[in-house]
Amino acid sequence: MIGLDTSHVSIFAKLLHRDEAEPSSRLFGATVGYAYPGGSSRMELSYSRVDRYRNELVSQYGVQMLDSIEAVAEASDAIMIESVDGSTHLEQFRIVAPYGKPVFIDKPFTTSLEDAYEILALAERNKVTIMSSSSLRYAEALTNAVQLEELGEIIGADVRGPMPFVQGQADYFWYGVHSVEMLFAIMGQGCRKVHTICSGDHEVIIGCWSDGRIGTVRGRRQGGGFGAVIHRHRGSDYVDIQTGSKPYYESLLEQVIDFFRTGHSPVSLKETLEIIGFLEAANRSRETGIASSL
Repeated sequence: MIGLDTSHVSIFAKLLHRDEAEPSSRLFGATVGYAYPGGSSRMELSYSRVDRYRNELVSQYGVQMLDSIEAVAEASDAIMIESVDGSTHLEQFRIVAPYGKPVFIDKPFTTSLEDAYEILALAERNKVTIMSSSSLRYAEALTNAVQLEELGEIIGADVRGPMPFVQGQADYFWYGVHSVEMLFAIMGQGCRKVHTICSGDHEVIIGCWSDGRIGTVRGRRQGGGFGAVIHRHRGSDYVDIQTGSKPYYESLLEQVIDFFRTGHSPVSLKETLEIIGFLEAANRSRETGIASSL
């Protein structure tokens, strides 16, 4: 693990080191062996949390702390870039790419399309497989709802979720990425234009797809839960993300461990790029008040 400044490292370590894991579990046999604490001086929410999570991983799970990103890349079979400041991911990936290990980059993949393309170029040059995703993409209630076909093909979606902003991270890249990942899990690729409307504590992002479909994200700056309405030809379904029997972090981690073992990412890099482009366009539209093309 690289970057111990997010609750994700605590959650993932607990899931991978739990005593009750069965040999039949998709997580069985995977553990966190090494970590580099990191931390971003740009974000108080980063540097203020490193000591807490570093101490937890050492005392509770026996994770060995190393003094450089290079040392972690050398010692590990696979790498998780967890740093909460997405603007640091390119430089961290630049360091680990030459080691040729599979890499999971936690949300957000990057905070700019330019950085995203550079990571892809580095991955191709070094023949490195990469994956990035929000845990909300794999929320059990959402994946089950998307697979239902009784009401016909999906013609649109309305997603809701918390959307706080923090200093040091570009607006929607901080928490909006979760709801946007949900939207793309439902709608797939093909968004061409984004229009953002904001009023008080409320944010609405409207995406227009090339086939005429419309998908929206409604965010509340003060928090709240995640949910979605999936529109189909013969009706609409509401999805309450909290109703799944399995925690969505566990569902994501299963996908990540499968990726480490197979080298195949369940999320296409093309879709990851489009999500970053969507967030970037949404931020532009928020600033200008007019629609922005991806």
